[in-house]
Amino acid sequence: MEPIRIRRGFTLIELLVVFAIIAIISIVVLTSQSTFNKTLVLANTAYDIALALRSAESYGLGSRAFGTTVNAGYGLHFESGAPGSFKFFADTSPAASCGTPDCKSGNHTYTNGADALVRNYALGNGITISDFCAYALGSWSCAYALGGGLSSLDIAFERPNPNPFMSTNGSYSLSLTKACLVISSPHGGAKYVSVAASGQITTDAAACP
Repeated sequence: MEPIRIRRGFTLIELLVVFAIIAIISIVVLTSQSTFNKTLVLANTAYDIALALRSAESYGLGSRAFGTTVNAGYGLHFESGAPGSFKFFADTSPAASCGTPDCKSGNHTYTNGADALVRNYALGNGITISDFCAYALGSWSCAYALGGGLSSLDIAFERPNPNPFMSTNGSYSLSLTKACLVISSPHGGAKYVSVAASGQITTDAAACP
């Protein structure tokens, strides 16, 4: 008669070790995926803002008519009091006062109730425009950084030049030549959208001042 062979299974400790390893791997994978998704959402939001700026530039340089207004400039309006949204507007006010073909309306600044609102953008996912800055005469001014002082920023475009027309606190100035936006996530991290004097728009700026 053959001896009885005892087939040994897994002990409780071995099973617990295996389950612990599986749990740790799952947590690492899920955490990494969550971090990646949050980073991707932030990057996509910065890209969407840059795309809206590019659309304003395209509309402005293309002399896209808005209603009965021809040669209208187009731009984006940012407010420190509304960090979760921004406005895409047609610069229709004040109306053009001349009758020549190149006559233009507007003053490069968004006026609530007077200029035409093309679209109001809401960022979502808790992402905000946590700061915005404008460059003039060798120095930067911001909504919060560098002592603050800015309550609004307008970046507009109109033909025939690709150079942006910029206004701060509701006032246009020829000396304003560059701008930078800080896009922040509630989970940490930031992206920077910059607009150069040449009209170049980028979402991979190193930082705002």
